[in-house]
Amino acid sequence: MSVLQTASSAITPFFTSLSSGDEVPGSTSILGGGGNSVSFKPAHVNESCLEFLIMEMVDLMYRTTVDSENDKEAVYYKLEMLGYQVGQSLVERFTRDRPRFVDTLDVVKFICKDLWTIIFKKQIDNLKTNHRGVYVLQDNSFRWFLRMSTESGGEAAAKKAVPYLWFPCGLIRGALANLGVISVVIAETNSLPQCSFQIKIAKS
Repeated sequence: MSVLQTASSAITPFFTSLSSGDEVPGSTSILGGGGNSVSFKPAHVNESCLEFLIMEMVDLMYRTTVDSENDKEAVYYKLEMLGYQVGQSLVERFTRDRPRFVDTLDVVKFICKDLWTIIFKKQIDNLKTNHRGVYVLQDNSFRWFLRMSTESGGEAAAKKAVPYLWFPCGLIRGALANLGVISVVIAETNSLPQCSFQIKIAKS
């Protein structure tokens, strides 16, 4: 099994357990009729554990990349593809009981509101579009950046934070793909904790 597959199988359960509807087996009790029943209790993910997992995931991708000349591109590919796989799994889980989306804008709004709330506990702050297949999602307080800083701060901190946006880029692209929307997603940040994601919808 590759590093990417191992990481995907390890991290996906954290994200699929982000909704309060998840249940895990608890204690076993004896019913009056002599049968056994398994009690269930909600599964909750410790947010600090999730943040540490994301940090270790980025570090792991750098440590397991041996192409020193193109390491940045290779790490981007690994993190983006990992996010893509998780994004597909999340959408499959959280849209199975929803009616079909009317158009691409409805799909993007689902990403901005529902999916972002599941993952980051808040909605996207601003959504813009040129009505020609380009959407810009603005998050003014990206949750994974709130406790991130460097000694120099400013542009230096923003530059070091960029690799932590590659996984969410994949999340968005994978979620869109599972809903029938093929896209390219890029992200940028100029000052923490702000960031933006640009979605370019592929022409059919």
